[in-house]
Amino acid sequence: MDTEEKRWRIKGRRGKGYLFNHKALAKVFRGKVLAGMAAAGLRLPEQYPTDWVVDCRSVGTGASALVYLGRYLYRGVIREQDIVACRDGQVKFRYRHAKTEHMEQRTVAGADFLWLVLQHVLPKGLRRARNFGFLHPNCKRLIALLQLLLKFVPARAADWLKQRAPIACPCCGAPMKIVRTRIAPTRAGRPPTVPAAPGAF
Repeated sequence: MDTEEKRWRIKGRRGKGYLFNHKALAKVFRGKVLAGMAAAGLRLPEQYPTDWVVDCRSVGTGASALVYLGRYLYRGVIREQDIVACRDGQVKFRYRHAKTEHMEQRTVAGADFLWLVLQHVLPKGLRRARNFGFLHPNCKRLIALLQLLLKFVPARAADWLKQRAPIACPCCGAPMKIVRTRIAPTRAGRPPTVPAAPGAF
C-alpha cells in the first residue's frame, strides 16, 4: 500500500493485476473470522471445513456478488421443477445462465449431478438463513392476528400510492413493461445491471 497516496498499488503479473496470493488470503481471512467469532462467544460445530476458499476477483460495487450469494442464503441449489428428466442414469435439468440470464438445459450423469448438488450442502451444524417468528412463511394465521390487532388492512396499504402513467412504445404504441433497472453508479464507468420484476422501477 502506498502510504503517501493512501491507495493500493496493484503489481503487474503476466499482463494481469496481482495483489494477494489467494491461498495466503484464505488463511488470514479464516483466522480473522474465527477470532471474531471467538470474541463474540460463538462456537463452530466440531466438524467444520479447515480449508477455506477465498475468491479474490473484483465485484465492483458488490451488487452482482450480493445477487449471486442471495440465491444460496434463502433457498436450495435447484428447485424440483427444474429437474426435467431422470432416466438411464442421466439427469437433465434447467438453470439460468449467470452471464446471459437465459434459461438453459444440461444433461449429466446421475453421480455428477449429485456431486454438483453436494458442493452446496452446508457442513453439519451450520444452517441456511431463515425467517423466524411472524415472518416465517408458515405463520399466516399469526400475521392475520397481528393485522387484526393493529387494525391494518393490506388491501388498502397501497391506495395512497400514485399510479405511474404507462410508457408507450415509440414503435407500436403499446404500453411497455420495465424488465431491468440500473443501479446508480458510485464511480465513473458503466453501472452494473440487476434483474427486476416487471413493472418495477
